[in-house]
Amino acid sequence: MRASLIQIAVNDDESVADRRARAAALVRARAGDDLVVLPELWTTGAFAFDAFDGAAEPLAGPTHGAMAEAARAAGVWLHAGSIPERAADGTLFNTSLLFSPSGDLAASYRKIHRFGFDKGEATLMGAGDTLVTAPLPWTTLGLATCYDLRFPELFRGLVTAGAETLVVPAGWPERRRSHWTLLARARAVENQAFVLACATSGTHAGVPQSGHSIVVDPWGEVLAEAGAGEEVLTVELEPERVAETRDRFPALKDRVLGVEAPRR
Repeated sequence: MRASLIQIAVNDDESVADRRARAAALVRARAGDDLVVLPELWTTGAFAFDAFDGAAEPLAGPTHGAMAEAARAAGVWLHAGSIPERAADGTLFNTSLLFSPSGDLAASYRKIHRFGFDKGEATLMGAGDTLVTAPLPWTTLGLATCYDLRFPELFRGLVTAGAETLVVPAGWPERRRSHWTLLARARAVENQAFVLACATSGTHAGVPQSGHSIVVDPWGEVLAEAGAGEEVLTVELEPERVAETRDRFPALKDRVLGVEAPRR
């Protein structure tokens, strides 16, 4: 399975419409790949909080249309990163979109863990409440987004639901880049799954982005890592390595569920 992570630059001097068109062109250029992944909130920038409301769109909005057409033109499965989605009741969500090679929406995921503590995304957007997996011909994807990476129980839930490849689009800040790499490898090791973590580059809302998109195998080895700037990171994956790793080192079978904390 050939996968490409498009580490697109998100800067304040490019309009949403222009970046949408540029991202679609980058996807169309990936004909021959099997899976293409874009980062989190690449239309606005994950830290451009003031832009969320104005740029929010329905699930079947302009980004959906552009990405569906790009997936169809390239003949690829496209994880189109995430968008600021406006639900019918007006609530905003950080929502990921997965398209099939025919351009159909195969799955969507509303980010469960919102970043910002008492400001930013945590106060501006609603929280998703559903784990999402999606079967592809080669593997089953488990969908997560950025800050979700810090919550191992979400990924364990995805693996319990059958995920073998964990896809994590992100807008991760450069100042915490060491956490990005560490957590991506940890999620791969503890779940014995591939991790495809696609970040933005550039600087928006005054926040330099980490770049360094990364692909990790089920044993925790880094197969490929991008640099700091805009680039396309392409890697050949062997999906059967998930089953081989889990069979050779069957740690997942030793999980102990329902253990209670001691009472005080």
